[in-house]
Parts: sequence; structure tokens; C-alpha cells
Amino acid sequence: MIRPLGEKVLVRPTELKEVKKGGIIIPDTAKEKPQEGEIVAVGTGKKTEDGRVIALDVKKGDKILFGKYSGTEVKIDNREYLIMSQDDILGIIE
Repeated sequence: MIRPLGEKVLVRPTELKEVKKGGIIIPDTAKEKPQEGEIVAVGTGKKTEDGRVIALDVKKGDKILFGKYSGTEVKIDNREYLIMSQDDILGIIE
């Protein structure tokens, strides 16, 4: 597994269910990217200029909402993940 650094988090995007409308199957390349996911790992926190570390507002297991084009895609053990900054997270789903 990957351990993110600093204020980064590792997110497993929520799988979208395939929807068929009128018998037309939409190819994977035309589907919307998921905007929800679960945090699977977090970094140590954001470092300030004076060297203090500010803890992240999110934790492992949180369900989150993020921007459509947020993060960097990585593949680990044939599974898609996103690495993103905490600033890219829009909110925690409760």
C-alpha cells in the first residue's frame, strides 16, 4: 500500500453502477468520473513555515466528496486510486 506524504490522502473512488437507458450501453470512456470515495490512507499533516505540523481534518475510513478532476490516478494491485491534497476534498459524507 502507499503511505501519502504531508497533506495528501489516498482515496478509493466509489464504483459507479452501469446505467442503461433505452437499451443503449454507455462505454467506459464516456462515463462520468466518480466524485465520491473512501479515504484509505492519510499523510502526517500540513507543515507550517515554523515547522509545526497541523493535523488533517479527514481520517482513514471517511466517505468524501471531491472535485470532478481532483487528484492523480494511480493503480495498485489492479485497483484504481486517487492521491489528492486535502484541499481538493469538498466535504465529508455523513
